[in-house]
Amino acid sequence: MREEANSEQPRTTAKLARPAPGAAPGSARQPSPDALNETPSAPDRGNVGQDVQADIWVKCPGCKEIAFRKEVERNLNVCLKCGYHLRLTVEQRLAITVDRGSWRELFADLAVGNPLSFVDSRPYSERLETARRASGRNDAIVTGIAKIDRRVTALAVMDFNFMGGSMGIVVGEKLARLIDHARARRLPVVVFSSSGGARMQEGALSLMQMAKVSAALGRLRDARIPYLSVLCDPTTGGVAASFASLGDLNIAEPGAIIGFAGRRVIEQTTNQQLPDGFQTAEFLLRHGMLDAIVPRHRMRATLSQLLGILAPRRAHKSVD
Repeated sequence: MREEANSEQPRTTAKLARPAPGAAPGSARQPSPDALNETPSAPDRGNVGQDVQADIWVKCPGCKEIAFRKEVERNLNVCLKCGYHLRLTVEQRLAITVDRGSWRELFADLAVGNPLSFVDSRPYSERLETARRASGRNDAIVTGIAKIDRRVTALAVMDFNFMGGSMGIVVGEKLARLIDHARARRLPVVVFSSSGGARMQEGALSLMQMAKVSAALGRLRDARIPYLSVLCDPTTGGVAASFASLGDLNIAEPGAIIGFAGRRVIEQTTNQQLPDGFQTAEFLLRHGMLDAIVPRHRMRATLSQLLGILAPRRAHKSVD
């Protein structure tokens, strides 16, 4: 792993609009469509007309309804007809969660090469470079300090668009550093998980991150500082089996897929038919694996309320 100079230098997101606490979908305080639509530009495929037309519409994976993309984005990427929660980018998640202008990124320059010299159809280093160019970041997570409804919080958001949000050395190291940073300053920790699990290209090194982050959370709990885990679609594999399930409160978005192995793998291994809705947030809530399911337009207000109840004493008021 390498760490370039000024790895803790603050970086600020754009000043984006956000919904008011508890606001209903589509209310006047929702982020603007331009603010939400910050995904990396698609490469030119030689047919601009088709690209523009594809960007105008979005098809809901739940009800198959076709809607204007901007209307869905105004509703926080939630289907206007059936309420299906589409995935968010890191920028979109920050825009609707943190106070405007309060985000300060930490450990942004942590990066890793190809520690195992892993090669499949392409060298792992090439896959990493492609993902970095597409996302503009070094790995599948961003960590930093922000305010949620004026409450200073250590925050991490996983990026599923970066190699499926897989957890490697950098993800584990950034999380462990953030947790230790929060413990030293007695700040609550909130993590938004969205991952396919441990990164296979880093082998056992990626599996070690499960223990490292869990140990850091153990130290945070000994210090009686709260940790809220928000499980987004999908949260699976080693991430679901470690820090994503270790929150003082485990919260999920509606319809999120949460589990260790995939449904098909389990059915083929056990030779049994799994029930409908298996591994959804609703299924896990009924079976005691989650504390709550919170719709996206209520997530910010809910986190603020929980942080107010659980906030540790002598928490720093600055974002430094």
